[in-house]
Amino acid sequence: MLLVLCIDLDDDLGRKTGIDTPVIGRDAVVDAAVALASNDPEDSDVNVLFEGVHIYDDITDEPVEVAAVTGVDGSDVAANRAVGEEVDTVLASLAASEDVRALLVTDGAQDESVVPVIRSRVQIDGVRRVVVRQAQNLESMYYTIKQVLDDPETRGTILVPLGILLLIYPLTIAVEALGYPGSALGVMSGLLGLYILARGLGAEKILDEAVERTTAGLYAGRVTIITYVVAAALLAIGGVSGVQELERQTDPDALEVIASLVSGAIQWFAAAGITSSLGRVTDEYLDGSFRWRYLNAPFYVLSIALVLHAVSAFFLGVQDLEYLAIMLTGGTLLGLVSTLGFAVAEARFDRAEQHNQGPGGPSSE
Repeated sequence: MLLVLCIDLDDDLGRKTGIDTPVIGRDAVVDAAVALASNDPEDSDVNVLFEGVHIYDDITDEPVEVAAVTGVDGSDVAANRAVGEEVDTVLASLAASEDVRALLVTDGAQDESVVPVIRSRVQIDGVRRVVVRQAQNLESMYYTIKQVLDDPETRGTILVPLGILLLIYPLTIAVEALGYPGSALGVMSGLLGLYILARGLGAEKILDEAVERTTAGLYAGRVTIITYVVAAALLAIGGVSGVQELERQTDPDALEVIASLVSGAIQWFAAAGITSSLGRVTDEYLDGSFRWRYLNAPFYVLSIALVLHAVSAFFLGVQDLEYLAIMLTGGTLLGLVSTLGFAVAEARFDRAEQHNQGPGGPSSE
């Protein structure tokens, strides 16, 4: 037996006419098509219903039935599920002893996305697409564009550069009105270059993960969010301080430029590193997963800061050798002592945990 199935994935038939679906039988499908055409003559599903009836009338060499099934408007997943349930209802109503095969009638690629759902229930002999002759591929093109725009990755890849290019002309007018001709093209070229570089390096994934971690931290009330904000402010202050220190030098060479930047910024950078490290240590302690090795980071930052301060001061010649030797030695010893001290504390902590947990095997008498 051949079942001619007219597919209406977005339920235009039910929404516009109020007819209950599925619609089974030639006369019922004709009545549904007339009702839909009366309410919306431009709806392409009218052609689908009449084409199903036309195929039904043409087949005379085997048993045939025609039915119309619909989905729901909105979600494709929900629509596919609804179509599957209505196909089950149609198959149950046939009660045919012979095998049932289906011929699908659709109005474009969007309705044909339900083919795998129907194939899981009944064998499909073919798909007949019905479109208006003067717009042969219009709906397929619309559905393809719609799918491309619904995909976040494709949307970002296509629309963002296109949007930047379209902004060049209005930005050029705005910049010229402000008296800076020629700057707009450079700004837009830079933005486009940064976007392409970020896409190539996968920076959007890193940014998405950072935003997700930040959001989760805000909801969980984590201390690190506050300390990271403070650390970012300290880093900004350190950068300004480094530039100011560089401006005080007269005709510096390459080493003096680096030393000036380090000398002006190192104390602020060290403060930022210690602040962020202490925030993490606090969160680990509040979560009950504190380990002594987590305290290494603030001391490492401080020891590195002392060493870099001594080296930069040496190249700038702002301190005597005795002071530089004390700073360099102090920073090195601080790093070594903190490493050894916290390693010993960690080992004792592990032994205490093992002792509290007791032996893992069964006890012997």
